Amino acid sequence: MATILDGKAVAQKVREEARQRVERLTARGRRCGLAVILVGDDPASQVYVRNKRKDCAACGIETHDYDLPATTTQEELEDLLDRLNVDPAVSGILVQMPLPAHIDAQQAIQHISPEKDVDGLHPVNLGRLVLGLPGPRPCTPAGVMRLLREYDIDPAGKEVAVFGRSVLVGKPMVLMLTEHDATVTICHSRTPHKAETAQRADIVISAIGRPRLVKADWMRPGAVVIDVGMNRDEEGRLCGDVDFDEVEPVASAITPVPGGVGPMTRAMLMLNTVAAAERLAGLPGEWPR
Repeated sequence: MATILDGKAVAQKVREEARQRVERLTARGRRCGLAVILVGDDPASQVYVRNKRKDCAACGIETHDYDLPATTTQEELEDLLDRLNVDPAVSGILVQMPLPAHIDAQQAIQHISPEKDVDGLHPVNLGRLVLGLPGPRPCTPAGVMRLLREYDIDPAGKEVAVFGRSVLVGKPMVLMLTEHDATVTICHSRTPHKAETAQRADIVISAIGRPRLVKADWMRPGAVVIDVGMNRDEEGRLCGDVDFDEVEPVASAITPVPGGVGPMTRAMLMLNTVAAAERLAGLPGEWPR
């Protein structure tokens, strides 16, 4: 049977690390605060934001909550970001996605100070990732890397197949893996022979948003399987991109859905926020890597 990569347990360890670092900041008279901006009333976004605020409370991170109506304009959102960029009580700024269709999300992200961009999505921070320089890393791929490290799965010298090329997961995932000396193939909707690519891989990471697409016959026996997908099947049940019941007997290690990568994403947001607070306080904050 495969080792189950328990994201809940590792996320708890990461939150405790964040809590201890917040305590050290507090002892120095410094604050650590996360501004959480929710525009509109998307039910899934409300759940995500509620969980992030709960995580902040567990870590001792102050939250500054901004629940804005769906009619909020681009200018109003950017005016708020301008104020938060210079607010000394705010270490990090999170704009929950998706935004209403009339708001340019990329323009909003670029309005966040790179020093407070705890999602790691500002062009400056993505550029630092490309160059291999320290900085806030996108939370989901950072969570995957931490999960691998906690289970002593070293990507160095391994062949890795990454399914999905989004800016949130796929592209930064490739960069972080190559930074750790993996050989990476990225697959997307136009990639032919996806199964054959997966069959060559020591590690398979899927972030494509297709319920149970990845089957056992895609897997090399003993592969490590990381399922980033968060989908609903035809019966409305939560599931990943990977057919867990089929793949688990073939894999050496696998993440469940839920309870795998999801908790790690939120935990890495906490670490990014603490590192940003440390650096704003003039301390050598350590970014996740």
